[in-house]
Amino acid sequence: MADERRDGYDGTGEGAITPDGCAVEVWTRLPAGDAPDVIEAAVPPGAHILELGCGVGRMTHPLTDRGFTVTAVDESADMLARVRPDVRTVRSPIEGLDLGERFDVVMLASFLVHAGDVTVRRGLLETCRRHVAEDGCVLVQREGEDWHRNVPRESSIGPDGRARLVSATPVGDGVNSVRFEYVFPDGTWTQTFLSRPLSTEAFERALAEAGLVVERYLTADRTWVRARPVL
Repeated sequence: MADERRDGYDGTGEGAITPDGCAVEVWTRLPAGDAPDVIEAAVPPGAHILELGCGVGRMTHPLTDRGFTVTAVDESADMLARVRPDVRTVRSPIEGLDLGERFDVVMLASFLVHAGDVTVRRGLLETCRRHVAEDGCVLVQREGEDWHRNVPRESSIGPDGRARLVSATPVGDGVNSVRFEYVFPDGTWTQTFLSRPLSTEAFERALAEAGLVVERYLTADRTWVRARPVL
């Protein structure tokens, strides 16, 4: 399976670039932040988690260390090569995944629910619904309400790196072309990708189309969501 670039997605910088424009080297440097704490508080201890779009294991490894069993999925072989060998990994595009299994928790993080292509978004959420147990839950990470309006902006990455959201340019049909720069003393990387802003109402409608319903918002900024399957 070749890591061919998706239309509208690109990236620059040293090392491997994934189909959605991510620089693998950058993702090894990005911290997990408080996401593992949010996840741990929202799911049963020791739950089996299906992590969709695991990347290099930025959240996979902290969750595994906390006693969860994680099946980590990503379409990039270069990303999966950075995941520890004690973790079960699956290489596949998320929207076409069918493992024939059900999980206590299915997790769709990294703002993937904002895919520019509505068909892709629908496929992502259908994969979540297909793999979640009847009494399980789906955790989704969504963008903040002002994410595309508060531009440009930047934040720190560790002691010596900066992440800059340079632009979010409308390209039609409610989709923005978003450009990030990641600057470190030893190099600069960029990522360009398509993102569709979703109001809370539009987000909940998208979940409903896939047979999911919001159970509760897990954070004050409503970026982490716990949903359940509609039975």
